[in-house]
Amino acid sequence: MNSVDFPASVIRLENGLTLIHQEIAATPVVVADVWVRAGAIAEPAEWAGMAHFLEHMIFKGTDQLPPGVFDYAIETQGGMTNAATSHDYAHFYITIAADMLPQTLPYLADLLLHAAIPVDEFGRERQVVLEEILQAQDDPDWLGYQAMSELVYQDHPYGRPVLGTADILQQRSPEEMRCFHQAHYQPDQMTVVITGGIPLEPTVELVKHAFRGFAPPPPCPPAAIARVPLLPGVRREVLHLPRLEQSRLTMAWIGPGIGQLETAYGLDLLAAILAEGRSSRLVRELREDRQLVQDIGAGFSLQRECSLFTIQAWLEGDAVDRVEAIVCDRLSELAAKPISEAELARAQRLLCNDYAFSTEAPGQLAGLYGYYGTIADAERCLSYVPTLQSYTGDRLRSLANQYLTPLRYVSTILHPA
Repeated sequence: MNSVDFPASVIRLENGLTLIHQEIAATPVVVADVWVRAGAIAEPAEWAGMAHFLEHMIFKGTDQLPPGVFDYAIETQGGMTNAATSHDYAHFYITIAADMLPQTLPYLADLLLHAAIPVDEFGRERQVVLEEILQAQDDPDWLGYQAMSELVYQDHPYGRPVLGTADILQQRSPEEMRCFHQAHYQPDQMTVVITGGIPLEPTVELVKHAFRGFAPPPPCPPAAIARVPLLPGVRREVLHLPRLEQSRLTMAWIGPGIGQLETAYGLDLLAAILAEGRSSRLVRELREDRQLVQDIGAGFSLQRECSLFTIQAWLEGDAVDRVEAIVCDRLSELAAKPISEAELARAQRLLCNDYAFSTEAPGQLAGLYGYYGTIADAERCLSYVPTLQSYTGDRLRSLANQYLTPLRYVSTILHPA
């Protein structure tokens, strides 16, 4: 896709920071979303959880900005702010009236560039994160996902929880966090996305002024990136969990990362064909006709290095083995038999409509551009719809045969304790 077609401006500043801007003149609101290539995958194994813990500590002030001032400045203007950390990135965003961005964006930039990480706040916030870990370990959804990730990824960082572990976090120090922060929160690792009711020229000047004065990166322990293992066969784990009312079956396959984007989009289509809507293959057979599951869905989660294709069913415990076997049979059929033009057209229409609906608001656009700009190039988001529309049934069958084999996958089964 030619970058001329891209509706946003992408500007590389002299210090290496990337700015993505799209004016939406009809809205009085602006979203500023700062993405940093400093997710959990950037951590050394012995610092697991550092990226997420740092997300918390970013908001604890700088030498010039006491804790709470940033939140107060946003909230008193009717705005909102939040942040999130994944394996591939951390991002921090504000939604504010357009005329208030010049007053509030410098605060966010100061926090991101000059986080003080004070010792007393570090100790208090660590307790907050430890409580978050305890809550996650009490959540069947989180436990099931983490068990599946560890089975799939083994020693790869994608298999580690973004939250880290209590034991490791108890051993970390403010000095180590400052090292991680200064090493990774550098301009060449940052993308600032601004969408909404502000023109390009004042945006560029505002970002140039706010995002300056980066500290030189210190020596920091590097992340140990392991190769994603190939699944040698079927790996299975069964967990019995309290507070679970119904059994769950999750089957997972390793898919391509951002380097094979067209292939990844094809797996999106296969997920829709298999389990998106009442007329999809698995929903129609297993839920509507045979009533073996309460619900079933499929999804493809794109990540930078490699991705996950999952099929998840909610069902009674005595139906798990039967449903897993049927899914495997249907995947074999998917790879062997033609996909009808009507079935393909339905999946393409569903995904193209979803994409259109997800690009209507400034916040949605900022998230889309920031995500692609961080793990690939922002302009590549434009290739989604034409790539989906270019797929043929035969090409999808080939993908199913390559990636969704019933001979190599992970199965995670959760039962009520």
